[in-house]
Amino acid sequence: MNIANLVTISRVLLVPVIVLVYYSSMPFSQLIAAVLFTLASITDWLDGFLARRLNQLSAFGAFLDPVADKLLVVMALVLLTANYPGPWFVIPTAIIIAREVFVSALREWMASRNLRDVVAVGFIGKVKTTVQMIAIIVLLAYTPALPVLILYSGYFLLYLSAALSLWSMIIYLKKALPVLR
Repeated sequence: MNIANLVTISRVLLVPVIVLVYYSSMPFSQLIAAVLFTLASITDWLDGFLARRLNQLSAFGAFLDPVADKLLVVMALVLLTANYPGPWFVIPTAIIIAREVFVSALREWMASRNLRDVVAVGFIGKVKTTVQMIAIIVLLAYTPALPVLILYSGYFLLYLSAALSLWSMIIYLKKALPVLR
C-alpha cells in the first residue's frame, strides 16, 4: 500500500458519502455533494501524479484507478437520473455508461493479449473525462433556486460528454480493430 493507492481508495470511499449527503435533508446538501464529487474528481488526477512523482506505480493502482473512476461517475449519473428521469437526461447518461462498460471490457480483453497499451487513455478520453466531471458537478449542485441557465449548461456539458464518449470509443475501437479481426 502506498500514498497514491490511498488517494485512489479515498475516491472509492467518497462514493457512498456523496450519495448520503445528496439525499440528506441538511441545508445545501446538493452543493456539499457537488463539492465532495469535485474533491473525488481531483483525486483522479492526484493519484496518478503522486504515483509518477513518488515512483509508486503499482499493478494494484493500475487496476483500482479505473475502477474508482467508473464507480464515481456511474454512481453520480445514476443518482442524477433519479432527479432528471426524462429521456433528455437518460439518453446521454446511457451512452456514457455504455461507453464506460464497453471501453473497460475492450481494455481488459486487450490486456489479456498483452496489448493494453494499444487502447491506453488518449487525449480525447481525457477531455471527455474533464467535461463529464464538470457536467456532473454542475448538475449535482443545481437547485431550482439557481438560474435555469446553470441547469442548461449542465445538460449541454452532459451531451458534449456523451458525444466525446462516442468519439473516444470509436478511436479505441479503431486502434483495437486489427487485433479484433
